[in-house]
Amino acid sequence: MKPYAAKYLELIQYHAEKMAKRWASDVRSNLKTPFYRLLDEQKIVSQCIRFYQYFSKMFVDEKLSKDSLTYFKTYARECYDMGIPMDEAIYGLILMRRHIWLYAEFQTIFFTGIDQMQAVDTLSRTILLFDYAVHDITKEYQELMKEGKSGKKGK
Repeated sequence: MKPYAAKYLELIQYHAEKMAKRWASDVRSNLKTPFYRLLDEQKIVSQCIRFYQYFSKMFVDEKLSKDSLTYFKTYARECYDMGIPMDEAIYGLILMRRHIWLYAEFQTIFFTGIDQMQAVDTLSRTILLFDYAVHDITKEYQELMKEGKSGKKGK
């Protein structure tokens, strides 16, 4: 693994809780995600931390593993069971991605010309992984809706 990617992943792993708390504050105040205001803050912070930790594992793999698909399905079920509308669950993921990048940028892990080129590679990989997540989570969420499983709204 390249040094910049290692530094990026280390940042995510060691600062997942800080990033998740900032994300929770953002997702709870964002106009596009009003349902999150009804949820227990610690529960969504924990969910975000788990996502960030899993993201770190996915980032180093060449291809997405079966474990990744299983995790995305689990994430979709958690959101569904909490009663989070699918559009808000997906926008929540978009905000998670944004918070990873903003935190890395704030920590100035990429600050030279060479680092900027490496940052583009890292950002591209981050976007790709989140795109896969959004696709698989949406697919699983739609299946849950078709099956008519009852969500436990507000938990």
